[in-house]
Amino acid sequence: MSKQTTSKSKKAICILSGGMDSTLASYIAKKDGNEIIAVHFNYGQRTEKRELKAFRDICNDLEILNKYEIDIPFFTQIGASALTDETIDVPVNGVESGVPITYVPFRNGIFLSITAAIAEKEEASAMYIGVVQEDSSGYPDCTDEFIADITKAINQGTKETTKIEIKTPLVHLSKKQIVQHAKELNVPLEHTWSCYKESEKACGVCDSCRLRLNGFKLANAKDPIPYKV
Repeated sequence: MSKQTTSKSKKAICILSGGMDSTLASYIAKKDGNEIIAVHFNYGQRTEKRELKAFRDICNDLEILNKYEIDIPFFTQIGASALTDETIDVPVNGVESGVPITYVPFRNGIFLSITAAIAEKEEASAMYIGVVQEDSSGYPDCTDEFIADITKAINQGTKETTKIEIKTPLVHLSKKQIVQHAKELNVPLEHTWSCYKESEKACGVCDSCRLRLNGFKLANAKDPIPYKV
């Protein structure tokens, strides 16, 4: 039996880390005419408190009242990622083959599964996630194939009346295009945070900072957040 969408108000759940990509994805969701429900995950990442501040600031910018702050402590227990294990250094040389050490095991799969439960409860029809293939080369949970498969699994594992679409509006964009699109939509990029290492001033040398800064450079724009380097 095929599932039918409900005729209720159009709701979308946005996975909002506080970074530039997820913030732009949330602004696109609003532009698409959705009532936004924001979800943020505290998972023991090095910049957890700074990312949470960014999330709250952006929710204020978007006037989002319905939001969830979810704690996932087990990522620090399993380690295996430079983002959640303090004994593993965050790479700063920009050269890394294979799956990067900043990959958190099945993070997006876990985020999407939890968000799906929230989407079912809230009777939302879409979930937005700001995955970017350029940003995540080597991350197995950022591909179109993965998103298609987990969408199928989510809809098989939820009620017949639940029909959820996972939207990835940035997946094939370059960082330059993301900066340009963000500026077109008046996204408050000064409230976003992308650095893997630091919370006061972005390090400027981790992979995330490098990609972000290069995007601004190619877009001929100035990044409004402070950097050490």
